[in-house]
Amino acid sequence: MDRQKIEQVLSELEQPMIETLQTLVRIPSVKADPEPGAPFGRPAREALDKALEICADLGFECANIDGYAGHADLGEGKTEDALAVLGHLDVVPIGDNWTCEPFGAEIRDGKMYGRGTSDDKGPVVAALYAMAAIKRLGLPLKRKIRLIMGTDEESGWEDMRYYRKVCGMPRSGFSPDADYPVINIEKGSLHLDIWGKLSDKGLQVIRFDTGDRYNVVPGKAEALIRGDKALADRINATDFGWQVTAEATAEGIILRTEGIPGHAAMPEGTLNAIGLMLKTLKALGVEGDLKTVADVIGTEYDGKSLGIKMEDQVSGPLTSNMGIIRAGKDGLRVTLDLRCPILADLQGIADQAARALPGMKVEITSRTEPHYVSADSELVRKLLKAYEDVTGEKGYAMAIGGGTYAKCLEEGVAFGALFPGEPELAHHADEFISLDSLRKNLRIFTYALISLACEEGA
Repeated sequence: MDRQKIEQVLSELEQPMIETLQTLVRIPSVKADPEPGAPFGRPAREALDKALEICADLGFECANIDGYAGHADLGEGKTEDALAVLGHLDVVPIGDNWTCEPFGAEIRDGKMYGRGTSDDKGPVVAALYAMAAIKRLGLPLKRKIRLIMGTDEESGWEDMRYYRKVCGMPRSGFSPDADYPVINIEKGSLHLDIWGKLSDKGLQVIRFDTGDRYNVVPGKAEALIRGDKALADRINATDFGWQVTAEATAEGIILRTEGIPGHAAMPEGTLNAIGLMLKTLKALGVEGDLKTVADVIGTEYDGKSLGIKMEDQVSGPLTSNMGIIRAGKDGLRVTLDLRCPILADLQGIADQAARALPGMKVEITSRTEPHYVSADSELVRKLLKAYEDVTGEKGYAMAIGGGTYAKCLEEGVAFGALFPGEPELAHHADEFISLDSLRKNLRIFTYALISLACEEGA
């Protein structure tokens, strides 16, 4: 394997890779209402079409699977024997507190800013150009490489269910949608919907609608309560221990709380604004189910008051995120995103949550079992070697609470694209990817694909 030649080709591909990422980031591929041929909305379909157009221009065999997902192939062979690289083109909603254009793909100080730069368009583009490098080098393949691009990863993974039904799925591969070195264990996930009602006693809440996704820790919350300017003034003069503002209007008092947003799988360092609002409402005298939710969920992210706090040595602790609340004349709905240790009983967790919320209905809306691949597998060993060869750092396998498309594969792991010590900005304001990291990803993916799929890498 001529590394000097490989490095020359990779250097030539760096600028096209950066420009491709800018093109894709500028497409606001947040999930929207379905349309014919666009099951997750027109922007997601636009991102998929553009990505496949770029793949075709690079010389790959491509397929658009009815707007749900698409793939680009390098080489020949059976689908089940292919080396899969699975990433996604959809992104979470913008959220608050941006200091730059969320879909501008602006480059400054060696960083590209924009929603999707790190989660997950940047890693997808790096993997695509790693395939382009192998194609340009003319390296002989022992198995097909298939880049699979989904458009519903941030919501419900309906894209991958449809893709599997239509195309089948390779047995082995990786998803560049998490952290380095290699993630061989992913916790189980459980989405719960909690239904209740508003009380006619105590503080009266007219409306409390915050949050868009289960898996986003909301950074701001707003509720409308009954009250006058005098009450608003008292609230503004009260030290709750967290940021609360009150604005008197003709309709009532608008309360606002501000926390620290983030990703549900990594709640450490975040502060849930919904939880802060619930604690505020409790302090102001709210009764009934809203008070119960404030008491047993609040701003906790470990499930302690729900009675579901747990951890194991292999995969770590359970995490909990209250991502959405809807309260008003039609009642109360709260969502929880739980990331559960691999030894956890998912049904038992849901049952315990129901016991902690008496009188409320708790419904499982989705569940994903834990996922494990041996750290001694050839896949993990070769990925770690590619990481070590490029970075000079010692590789290791680890567990995470996040769920990636790696779970779609019998032998799938998450591999990159965030390096140890880099800030986790997925779902945060001012999301960015360092161009140096993008280039480093290109090299790691290239050597990993050569090792796993090329004759010279055997």
